Amino acid sequence: MTTMTRRADFLRAASARRQGTAGFLLQARRRDPAEPVEPSGAMRVGYTCSKKLGNAVARNRAKRRLRAIAREVIPAEGRGGWDYVLVGRPEATATRDFAEMRADLARALARVHAGPEPRSPDPGAQPRRRGKR
Repeated sequence: MTTMTRRADFLRAASARRQGTAGFLLQARRRDPAEPVEPSGAMRVGYTCSKKLGNAVARNRAKRRLRAIAREVIPAEGRGGWDYVLVGRPEATATRDFAEMRADLARALARVHAGPEPRSPDPGAQPRRRGKR
């Protein structure tokens, strides 16, 4: 299990599958085998907590808790070749019972992996346009 650090990886995960829980939001995506990642079967995990959670002390506490539950649950419940991002929630991540957050992550991973496989994009399709033309 490695930690994601590049912004592009977080953006790709944000546009993939999501599963909300009371303590955090889980974003997950299956990596394309063609992506240049050293160990292709490795799981990667990222953590993010916005300023909505509070000051730096509160954000760091929330991230420490997210890292701790990820170390315990993802190696057993996660799948190789997937990226996971745990997003902290205001008023919940830092205060929710740790055992409940652990159970939430296990349930969220099971639901994310139970969903249908995402469709691969059509190589000839035009990208979606947003905004005014």
